Amino acid sequence: MTKDKDFKKLVRTRMTETGENYTTARTALVAANQGSGSNSDSRSESVIAPEIARFRAKTLKTFMPDGHIVAIPTKRRALVLVLIEVLAALDPDQVYAEKRLNGILGDFHPDFALLRRELIDYRLLERNAHTGEYWVNPNPPTHTGSQAQEIAGLEVFLR
Repeated sequence: MTKDKDFKKLVRTRMTETGENYTTARTALVAANQGSGSNSDSRSESVIAPEIARFRAKTLKTFMPDGHIVAIPTKRRALVLVLIEVLAALDPDQVYAEKRLNGILGDFHPDFALLRRELIDYRLLERNAHTGEYWVNPNPPTHTGSQAQEIAGLEVFLR
């Protein structure tokens, strides 16, 4: 937890404006600081980056030791990270037929339908329900509510 009172004020202001919880608002502000090159909260940046890196390494070692999913994570945050890794296998400039997408997802785990549904639910993939076509969402949305908590800090792994 930060001891910087000015930064806490910024976080609480953002919480009031957006309705986000403290962790989500703080993560968004730190990410904005990193993007702008500002070093006003370097202490927070140095705490978050290694924490996320450790979480990623541990999660991938546990659930994707050989690049294939050995078990679907029950914790949503770990699942989001696994989904981001799966998403990296898809070409962002290509439109996929459902059968082809199922084949690609099936290479990661036999329950390709679950992976496809979760990618759609997190809006990392878009689909046309009439034609059965899927594509990588070029502009993943800002998540709200519980999804914002689950994906907070992991956005750096999205393209």
